[in-house]
Amino acid sequence: MLNSFKSPLLLSAMLSATLGLAACSESSDTTATDSTATDSAATDTAADKLDTKFLTIATGGASGPYNIIGTSLSELYVKTFGVNSKTQTTGASVENVNLLTQGKVDMVLALSDVVTDAIEGKNNFEKPITNIQQIAVLYPNVVQIVTSKKSGIKTIEDLRGKRIAVGDQGSGTEVNARTLLEGFGITYDDVTVDYLGFAEAADGMKAGKIEAAFFSSGLPNSSLMELEQGLDLQIVSIDQDKLKEIIATKPYFKTFEIPAGTYGNEAAIPTAAIMNALLVSSDLSEADGYKLTKTLFDNLESLKTAHQAANDISLETARDGMVAPIHPGAKKYYDEQAAK
Repeated sequence: MLNSFKSPLLLSAMLSATLGLAACSESSDTTATDSTATDSAATDTAADKLDTKFLTIATGGASGPYNIIGTSLSELYVKTFGVNSKTQTTGASVENVNLLTQGKVDMVLALSDVVTDAIEGKNNFEKPITNIQQIAVLYPNVVQIVTSKKSGIKTIEDLRGKRIAVGDQGSGTEVNARTLLEGFGITYDDVTVDYLGFAEAADGMKAGKIEAAFFSSGLPNSSLMELEQGLDLQIVSIDQDKLKEIIATKPYFKTFEIPAGTYGNEAAIPTAAIMNALLVSSDLSEADGYKLTKTLFDNLESLKTAHQAANDISLETARDGMVAPIHPGAKKYYDEQAAK
């Protein structure tokens, strides 16, 4: 009797243990599946986020291409990553580089000549700057020297003795205006200089307070388009042979032509151009640098819609003529694209 009583108990115990093991096994499998799903979701979320929580882009004057393109880029980053991104209007290149160096902004647009000065610690920069890196070469800033047809000014040499606007003090426009004038043997002592931004320079031209003005921007410049409506506008040509002599020591310049019809001009106008640089702090993580670069080139059509100057931004030329060290995240993106 005892043996017949124990057998059912033993069978029951064994059955319970077997069911328990099965339950544990099922629970373990479920946990593993949930963990895999969680890891996948975390990876997806990470791809849509930046390490940085803020992304302030320093641009330039409110009416210039820097601000228009920078604002569009900021909106793309907000839409893509949900990051707190905004633009800051500034005096442009020199101020932008200084703001980036001081950690007050996270990304800037600047002219390559100014960036070269910053890297070398010359002119507006007391010592070499080492904490900035380049994401991309963007589009050319075209030097547009503007006067009225009645002024009699036809060449840069004709600016001697005249009252001229050279851009905001320390701006990229002012830097290349001074460099070009010096290349043609003219110093600020030979002219009367007004430090005026695009809009103020256009107003000064309309009012007859200045005789000529330097505008350095992508084409077309909105202030010049407005000025064209109320002034018999003339763009001063730059002698290309003399410019090539300047390029020998200032390689960030390039020869360029303002296409016919840009400002009502019947023929193309020979001038100079300087490439724009997109810079970030060297503290920006490699992952963020990669994502910001990729988003820029994934959305070029959107930027082209914002401003015509963006038509000259391309993946093929994004590394041509870089003047600052390339950010490792940007390099990773370009290397991937080159391998395709």
